[in-house]
Amino acid sequence: MKRWLTKAKGSARTWVGAKRPPMERGGRCPAYRPGRKWKRSALALAVLIAVTFAICRAFDVWIDRTDLPLTLTETSTEVLDRNGKLLRAYPVGNGLWRLAVQPADVDPRFLQMLLRYEDKRFRSHAGVDPIALLRAAGQALWHGRAVSGGSTLTMQVARLLEDGTTGRWAGKLRQMRVALALERRFSKEEILTLYLTHAPYGGAAEGIRAAAYSWFGKEPRRLTPAEAALLVALPQSPERRRPDRFPQAANESRNRVLARMLRQGLLSEEQAEAARRTPLPHRMAAFPRLAPHLADRVTAQHPGKRQLQLTLDGAVQSRMQQLLAGAARRTGPHLSAALIAADHQTGEVLAMVGSPGYSNAERRGFVDMTQAIRSPGSTLKPLIYGLAFDQGLAHPETLIHDGPVNFAGYAPQNFDGEFRGDITMREALQLSLNIPVVKLTQELGPARVMASLRASGASPDLPGGAPGLALSLGGLGINLQDMVQLYAGLAAGGQGPELRMIQAEAPAPAGRLTSAEAAWQVADVLRGLPVPSGARAGTIAYKTGTSYGHRDAWAIGWDGRHVIGVWMGRADGTPVPGIFGGDLAAPVLFEAFGRLKPALDPLPPPPPATLIVSSAELPPPLQRFRPRDAAFSDTAGAPELIFPPDGARLALAGAALTLKLRGGTAPFLVMANGLPVLIDQRRREFSLPSPGPGFSSLVVVDGMGRSDRVNLRID
Repeated sequence: MKRWLTKAKGSARTWVGAKRPPMERGGRCPAYRPGRKWKRSALALAVLIAVTFAICRAFDVWIDRTDLPLTLTETSTEVLDRNGKLLRAYPVGNGLWRLAVQPADVDPRFLQMLLRYEDKRFRSHAGVDPIALLRAAGQALWHGRAVSGGSTLTMQVARLLEDGTTGRWAGKLRQMRVALALERRFSKEEILTLYLTHAPYGGAAEGIRAAAYSWFGKEPRRLTPAEAALLVALPQSPERRRPDRFPQAANESRNRVLARMLRQGLLSEEQAEAARRTPLPHRMAAFPRLAPHLADRVTAQHPGKRQLQLTLDGAVQSRMQQLLAGAARRTGPHLSAALIAADHQTGEVLAMVGSPGYSNAERRGFVDMTQAIRSPGSTLKPLIYGLAFDQGLAHPETLIHDGPVNFAGYAPQNFDGEFRGDITMREALQLSLNIPVVKLTQELGPARVMASLRASGASPDLPGGAPGLALSLGGLGINLQDMVQLYAGLAAGGQGPELRMIQAEAPAPAGRLTSAEAAWQVADVLRGLPVPSGARAGTIAYKTGTSYGHRDAWAIGWDGRHVIGVWMGRADGTPVPGIFGGDLAAPVLFEAFGRLKPALDPLPPPPPATLIVSSAELPPPLQRFRPRDAAFSDTAGAPELIFPPDGARLALAGAALTLKLRGGTAPFLVMANGLPVLIDQRRREFSLPSPGPGFSSLVVVDGMGRSDRVNLRID
């Protein structure tokens, strides 16, 4: 090769391997221009780099100026239970079910199958996969038709966000541009989240969570290989591969996914074969609708909030809804019912059932009967007895007279129309007698009873505005939630927490109702009530109630940890002849406790200061209930016929009649039907010959001239 050699000294050059070229003027070769070729190459390279840079810069600007579609799309409002389980979801504005999701919420194997089947280089490409595009183009040229797509997962997200098409070049180029822009502005996890949120799965299901609920009735956290393979295949053609309409196409597409996962080693032969044999779902499942009334209420109270977590336990809620639906079916087509179960130590509501069937028009199931204002019947009586115990007016073993009374024209009667004479407070509450509780209300004052009721957290509706004696028998309006709140206070020792349904709300105490001792005494009385057939006695303190006209049947009770309230009746307030709280609601109450937990929590022991004695051992002021002003009455200390009670009906069959007296000063004179039958009687329990069949009047007169009278019927 010919080249110039330059010596170190001077400027002379030596031409090697050829004749010396002719010299220019001045001794230089005219053909020699040092570095000209190199300069041209350098210039061309510089131009190429500049052009390339300009193209790249223009491309970058073009991508950066891409108008991206909205990525913050609306997702369904969700109501969750205490454990994060979906209780109810609401469709978005266009009627789609689109639930918020993160990759961490999805079965990892599904994600692996999705990426390996749809976009195995998802983690490395910049939004467009050139290898996949070349492969798809080559297959199309070879086969004369499209065999596989070259779209990346990011390109699919672009199409989903813009609701675009894939078949035309313009649409494909637009997807590429949007995909490249998405990759610059979002992380891979965020792009994957967009796909999991928007991918179509047939019908109104959009996104992997909606799909898992629609086709398998569960969250996508633990999908089987068969379920995962179907959900990988569905978005490619969601309507034509729906398993409920096109089972063959769905099965073939699922099996293609399984075959590829088997080839790639993600599934074993046994797993793939078991998945192929798994039946496809035959229909789309309904979304959960647990606690629908409460869900409607809390979402209305928190507009715009996409996720609300309640204190409810989804499993307990489901069991209680099934219980109430079955109980309503057994009692007729128009009967409604409601139930609330709560923890009276924390105030957390665990179940709240507003009706036996949310969409049952015949029962007016859309009406939330936990909030409906109804008459409580006898269910307020435990509060009144508790207040009387707490005020020192009475003790469970204090005697009170159950006989005719008249309070300025108001003459209450017992439910059965009978009078029982002297009985203990314990017996009066267990028998749910009306006259004794009205006497206690008169002494306490109706205003005090109302103040205590409001202190519990209840908001009663009082007809006429001013409380009267009739409130103790159900003469006011109140809802089931407030009644459960009241009983929660008694169950928690006289002061419980406010009931709460939203997990994020902090516990707050309600007002104090009674002392701990009085609350325990009420529970001790109520645990002695007869229980429904098959139930264990003494484990639950409970009270039933029936409103006037048989419109409402109630049963509310508690054990050592939980309180449950049950209401049954018609939502429109129509009377239901023959319904009673004890017959209708009490069995549901006891069954609800059985469905709440496997074993009941024992009721607590009495507080140390509780007075537990018999009637005879009580301090004299507590042995017998008297109004506080009784000491100033002219009739204080007068004799009382405690047996037979006034209005009694006795089957003597000719036997002697036994009389029992209390109070008064001996000797006593006894008259029957106006004629003296015993004179100078000094004992307080004695017998006299039967006055004969029919109605009789007995009068006892003591040594001070004071008397008592009873009327009875002898058979």
